[in-house]
Amino acid sequence: MLMEPKCWTRKCAHYVGVYQPDGTEMTERHVCKAFPKKGIPSEIAYGTNLHKTVRKDQTDDFVYEKETA
Repeated sequence: MLMEPKCWTRKCAHYVGVYQPDGTEMTERHVCKAFPKKGIPSEIAYGTNLHKTVRKDQTDDFVYEKETA
């Protein structure tokens, strides 16, 4: 089981959820629109990086944005 990521607790509008490539907990990872396949890097999900700027290793130009409504 994964720890709760900061992107979830901060209510990022781009957070998608947990992805299990092979259907087991062994491969599960948190994903978002910026990191849909490899998963959200740990320094963003659990560390101090607030993901306010675009990174070279991400998809498109999604950055942290507070969910509305």
